[in-house]
Amino acid sequence: MAFECRQDTEIGLKNCSGKCVDELGKSELLSNQIVFVKNGKTESLGIEKQQSISKSNSEIGLSFSEALPSQHWSFSDLPPALISEIFNYLDPKGLGIVSCVNTYLYRLASDHCVWKDFYYERWGQPATAANLGPGGSDENSWKKLFGEREFRSKTFMGRYSIDTLYGHKEAVRTVFVLASKKLVFTSGYDQVVRMWDLEEGLSITSSRPLGCTIRAVAADTKLLVAGGTDGFIHGWKVEDGNPHLFDLRAPQNQNMEFRIWGHDGPITCLALEFGKMYSGSWDMTVRVWDRSSLKCLNILVHNDWVWSLVPHDTTIGSTAGSSAYIWDTASGSLLSVIYSAHAGNAYALARSHSGKLLFTGGEDGSIHMFEVTRNVKCNMRRIATWIPHTGSVYSLAFEFPWLVSASSDGKISLIDVRKLLKTSKISPTGKVSKGSNADQKNVEPPQRMLHGFGCNLFSVGIGSDRIACGGEDGVIRIWNFSQALEIEQRIQSLRGMKLENRMRRRKLQIEMSSGKGNPGEQCSAAAKKNQMNSDKNGWHNRRRVGGKVKV
Repeated sequence: MAFECRQDTEIGLKNCSGKCVDELGKSELLSNQIVFVKNGKTESLGIEKQQSISKSNSEIGLSFSEALPSQHWSFSDLPPALISEIFNYLDPKGLGIVSCVNTYLYRLASDHCVWKDFYYERWGQPATAANLGPGGSDENSWKKLFGEREFRSKTFMGRYSIDTLYGHKEAVRTVFVLASKKLVFTSGYDQVVRMWDLEEGLSITSSRPLGCTIRAVAADTKLLVAGGTDGFIHGWKVEDGNPHLFDLRAPQNQNMEFRIWGHDGPITCLALEFGKMYSGSWDMTVRVWDRSSLKCLNILVHNDWVWSLVPHDTTIGSTAGSSAYIWDTASGSLLSVIYSAHAGNAYALARSHSGKLLFTGGEDGSIHMFEVTRNVKCNMRRIATWIPHTGSVYSLAFEFPWLVSASSDGKISLIDVRKLLKTSKISPTGKVSKGSNADQKNVEPPQRMLHGFGCNLFSVGIGSDRIACGGEDGVIRIWNFSQALEIEQRIQSLRGMKLENRMRRRKLQIEMSSGKGNPGEQCSAAAKKNQMNSDKNGWHNRRRVGGKVKV
């Protein structure tokens, strides 16, 4: 996992053969002679050789005793800078194992800057820097933040409660979760964009009818956009001092609200990133917009209807027809494509924060996971496939390690991708180690299924401990897993108390059986004593006492 030793290197005397030891025993060694063992052969250094090595080492400031130590050294004796460099090649689990060796390695592993890289690779920038040190530079705080987030990711296997939100009069086509602000934005056939509180499950506000069906919504802390079937993009800018960011009910204001045109067909997908905005349409194009000037920067032409898109850094992934594409947003060139990724349309698309994993869902009910690598050129390689649904997969959402899918069969699947990933880090040379090849015929089924809706589910979104979904019935459902860990901890504590009581009773029984006399005689004596006590308190004694009371 972390270290690889060359086959021709002997460490200590563990792998030395008996022949090697015999040869050393036969030879007469001088007190100032040094012997090396390599490839099963002995090599001695005479005085002249030692002097030449000492002279060369003195030129670089290294003494001969340091270059050729006469005692065994442990891993902890290496310089901290070298140990830190070795830690760069470990995954979180390996780094945690190393930190358990001793206090010195624990301190080095806890203060290592790689924890920040681990967090950003899995979940992106944290929603708040309150838990970090001054300036967000405390590496130990990054380790703590990573551990808390990793622990919280287990909630989706626990118990949950469901909040049912009513407000839309027709089917809901799009659901967007802004987890950093705990908000949910929804829209659909009723032409209205609604804002909900993710934690409380309450409606905050709604917009006026926008004039057509809204099939796509995207938002961040600065901008909210909605795409309609008439080919326009309607947007709201953030309002200073508004705790909910956007005022959807305010009368139309050119400074806070805008509408841009450009597509010749219905808009099916939207995305926001840094200074750019992306839109996909049934006119077989993806347009790249400048957020400040609202001008189109580039047009990416496909050969079929565009269903979904996900940007990352300088690239953007998209699905059109049954194929999946990777584009360069600056030049507009096509980097990679997988034709006929699904048997039918590829409706859904999701991507990890690192950009290395790409997920597609299609009309055939299957979900594919691709590994995206960029060395000399961009490549997509399929490493896993699931078929959890009997209907079309309309929506995908990914929050490490959970991939969530919504389907026309009325079910939601939760898939843990950790078991299929072989964690790799980019080496200092820039080479990316390949992931493990998963056997597509023996891939594990989904870890969990949420079902019982009986209608088409068109869109799904995921937060740190909640899942939001909307469908054909016009109802928004939010699965709340926030109490799952607390409930599990209470259950574990009750089990521990029961086990402790059981052990205490067993210990008491052992002490009683190891006392004086035969255990059988003690039990019989105790039974006779209990019988005598019960006879004294029998019905005739109680009758006698009752008679006295009457007299």
